[in-house]
Order: sequence, then structure tokens, then C-alpha cells
Amino acid sequence: MCIRSLIFLVLLSLGHSLSAQDDDLLSLLGEEKTVDYSAYAFKSPRVINSHSLEMLHPGALDFRILHRFGRLDQGLYDIFGLDNASIRLGFDYGITPYLTIGIGRNNQKKELDGFIKYRVLRQSTGAKVVPVTVVWVSGITRNGLKNPYPGEEIKGSDRLAFYHQAIVGRKFSEKFTLQFAPTIVHRNLTSGSLDPNTIYALEMGLRYKITQRVAVLLDYVHSFNRFPGVIVRNPLSVGVDIETGGHVFQLHFSNSSGMNERAFITESNGSWLKGEIQFGFNLSRVFQLVQPKI
Repeated sequence: MCIRSLIFLVLLSLGHSLSAQDDDLLSLLGEEKTVDYSAYAFKSPRVINSHSLEMLHPGALDFRILHRFGRLDQGLYDIFGLDNASIRLGFDYGITPYLTIGIGRNNQKKELDGFIKYRVLRQSTGAKVVPVTVVWVSGITRNGLKNPYPGEEIKGSDRLAFYHQAIVGRKFSEKFTLQFAPTIVHRNLTSGSLDPNTIYALEMGLRYKITQRVAVLLDYVHSFNRFPGVIVRNPLSVGVDIETGGHVFQLHFSNSSGMNERAFITESNGSWLKGEIQFGFNLSRVFQLVQPKI
């Protein structure tokens, strides 16, 4: 009887040991396969003016309408700016989860623009821990006016401007996201010797989620060397994102009329304190043209 009991206890102990080892192995295998990537840090590839750290899904086409009215300080005669408007139409396309391209046209200066956006790192937890998302953006703009610089003979390359930026951001919680983007803008031709060809700037974008479909946004860019010795008003925009099914509708106020990096970083902006701000909206409608491979 004692021998049988001893054998039973040994087998029971061995069974528990093997079961624990199997659980450990499965746990290790599960950790190796599970990587949780951060998603929807922003609901759009743009904060308001600036690029956000979000990317389009592969095969997705984002048709964007950016509409900005005139300044509020124009008074009742112009219905506080509603009689005047600037507009940009854009098409962005997701090629891979890490690569997006886009083109657009702004009626200001009849400007064409294009960009390429590449995700270098993606915030994740689990088996692979990456604390931030890093995205690189490079873009180009072309002034389309017949005579952009009256009295001067210009070459085709004089119409061009370029920008490059590295976006570093983190989704701290389901509600709060913060990003910073060191930026360089270069114009081949400027208005004069006091207006530098190359501008160095730092963008800050913030999103705070209020409800399941509504979030507040802040988009600010600080320029370091625009018009040395002169007080410069940097572009500041605040807005609200409203998600309605297949598209994101954004209402905002901004002291900048420009809607690409060359425009809102290098051009003069209004004063918030003097009411030199503009009401506008951005509308994003995404079409899934190609279903991604599973």
C-alpha cells in the first residue's frame, strides 16, 4: 500500500511539473508572437495644418478638402470672413503600412504640392517594446502664379520650395497623444535678403479625446530664424475632430491662411489677440480602393 501511494505521489508530482513546463513554453511562445501596436493616436494623417504620426492603411485613398474662411476681424460687412475663402484639395494614398504619398492643390498662389511619408518606428508593447512612433516626411511645392515676383525674371526652379521633418510622437493613453516634429523648409527664391531661404522650425501637435467620436486638437509651429530681429507670429491652430462613420470632420480656428508647410511656416500670420484669426474646416473621406492582403 505504501509503495502504491508513493508511486501515485511521484506520478502526480511529475504531471504537475510537466503541466507547468508546458504552460511556461506556451507563455513564452505567446509572448514571441504577440506585439501590440499603438493605433489611432490621431484620427487623421494631419493634426490640423501639420502632418500627424498616423499613416493610411495600404490601398486606402484619402480625399481631403481643407477650407479656410477670411479673418474674423473683417467684421459684419464680410460676415466675419465668410465672404472670402482659401481651399486645398488633396489626395493621399497608402502604399504599405509604412509608406504614404500625397498630392494637392491650393488656390493661394495656385500652388501644387506633393509629399512622401515613411514610418521609421511604430510605438508598441508586448514582445517588442517601442516607446514612440517616428515618421519621416519630405515634400515639395510649386508656385503656379503667372508672375509670382513682379519685375524679376525667374527660372522654373525659383518657383520650388522643399520641406523635411521628423515626427516623434507617443500615444500616452486612449485619450492623450503628443508629438514634436523638427522641420526644415527651403525656398529657392525669397522676397529679399532679410527673408532667409532656409527656415528651421519645431512643430507640436496635441490630441485629447473627449468622447468616443470627439477630440480637441492643438497644432503649433515655432520658427527659429524667420525675419531675424522682427517679432514673428507663429502659426497656431486649435480645433475639434468629429468622427462620423466613414469620414472625419474637423472644425478649427487658425491665425494662418496657408495650408501647406511652405505657406504656414514661412508666410506672415495673424494675431490671435487682435482677432486676426480664421474659421475653417477640414473634411477627410477615406476610400478603400485595394483590400490589403491578409
